[in-house]
Amino acid sequence: MLRYLVIPLLLAGPAHPQGFAGLGTDAPGFAVPAPDPTFTFPDDHGPHSDYRIEWWYLTATLQGADGTRYGIQWTLFRSALAPVEADGWDAPQLFMGHAGLTTPAAHYSAERLARGGIGQAGVIADPFRAFIDDWHMTSTANGGDALDALTLTARGADFAYDLALVATGPIVFHGDGGYSVKSAEGQASYYYSQPFYEVAGVLELPDGSVPVTGTAWLDREWSSQPLSDDQAGWDWFSLQLPDGARMMAFGLRDRQGGSFTSATWIDADGTTQSYGDGHVILTPQATTEVAGRSIPTEWRLTFPEREVDIVTTPLNAQSWMEASFGYWEGPIAFTGSHQGIGYLEMTGYE
Repeated sequence: MLRYLVIPLLLAGPAHPQGFAGLGTDAPGFAVPAPDPTFTFPDDHGPHSDYRIEWWYLTATLQGADGTRYGIQWTLFRSALAPVEADGWDAPQLFMGHAGLTTPAAHYSAERLARGGIGQAGVIADPFRAFIDDWHMTSTANGGDALDALTLTARGADFAYDLALVATGPIVFHGDGGYSVKSAEGQASYYYSQPFYEVAGVLELPDGSVPVTGTAWLDREWSSQPLSDDQAGWDWFSLQLPDGARMMAFGLRDRQGGSFTSATWIDADGTTQSYGDGHVILTPQATTEVAGRSIPTEWRLTFPEREVDIVTTPLNAQSWMEASFGYWEGPIAFTGSHQGIGYLEMTGYE
């Protein structure tokens, strides 16, 4: 899952609120993803400083004991001002953290900014830990992969959460073995996920503590120049189906009204099949006024090869992330040919 809206704040040069489109296609000095990647764990759970942009992104769909639904987001973004290694204040790595918590009646968000190299934020591959200030994603795995078990914490002015996650399935790779193409021109990223977490923990809300259980999805992605100049925004879906299967789909919108799409079907045992542009059709069904913008908060998603024809609805249509560059992010449900729950992120709506 690409987070194409917020990294421009951290990069040198003018910011572009529509996303990475303003970065263009050049990445002088930085590494660029290439086909046929080889992944090595735990190393690839850690940072890739020779690439310009990277993130560790987790969403969870949760439920309280009374059946009330909730959602949380935790993201750490890394960006590099230069493709060089250095320590202390000379380190070119900059970090941004986003945390969100959604209830049926409210949406809370928080943002943290930090420099790398001085102990305020960073990622360690082994033992795995990603952190910014007092927010952290830390491995508690005892053998196996470092992402098999995690603890996750974050807090904002009006909320906090403390969660434990245990994976019940394997890591999966998107695109061609983890090489995920993002445009007709061929821009790409390296992209894998752990979509099989079971979650338990506590949410802290203005009205008190809420014990919750549920499921979570972790995305890992890095690149240096992932979008073409014509692409203006992003709609990303992660879906959980009743039989234990998972599905990821995204559409990258262009300025002529088209969309470059991609999808991954993930069976309950972790077997995957990837689908390129055009196999999934994403159609807005209803819009909501959110933060002064008209946002498509209901979608129809059709995927003929998998006999999927669903309509998604948000838990809370006002799930706006109040950050340096705002975007919509929140839990959804879907009905139609299949029923289930998931998460939706939308960027670039001005």
